[in-house]
Amino acid sequence: MAPNRNAYWLALLLPTALYGGALISQYGFGLYPCEMCMWQRWPHIAAIILAVLAVILRAKAWSFLLVIAAAIAVLVSGLIGGFHAGVEYGWWEGLTACATNLPAGGDMLDSIMNAPLVRCDVAPWSLFGISLAGFNFLLSVAGAILILAMVATGRKDGNHG
Repeated sequence: MAPNRNAYWLALLLPTALYGGALISQYGFGLYPCEMCMWQRWPHIAAIILAVLAVILRAKAWSFLLVIAAAIAVLVSGLIGGFHAGVEYGWWEGLTACATNLPAGGDMLDSIMNAPLVRCDVAPWSLFGISLAGFNFLLSVAGAILILAMVATGRKDGNHG
């Protein structure tokens, strides 16, 4: 038995879209990530890899485990995003210092002095009062729950997608 094919595709497309959005915001709009932003990216990368494997190996009876693992990775990113959003909103203290991106090569002191300082407790952008970390929390947690529900429903129904 396997989850329906929508679970496979959501497990792939959701983290790809969220990670892609993070890269576009960084390289397209100059919203440099802080350390906690980077923490949110790693589980999305893991989810993408797991979901690609799940899609490739969909005919295998155990491929649903890869979909579940991808959903858990998406959930982890969302929970990190929720923690980060709480730091941005001042609900609690963060665990890290500020981060910066240093370009490779060149004069190190010059690079340090001219590098943008990115604070983890300040949201660089928000929409309707929700920061990027907040959106990651909302979309990732909801998406992970939906993927897991699709897996459970598909397994119960015997849907082979």
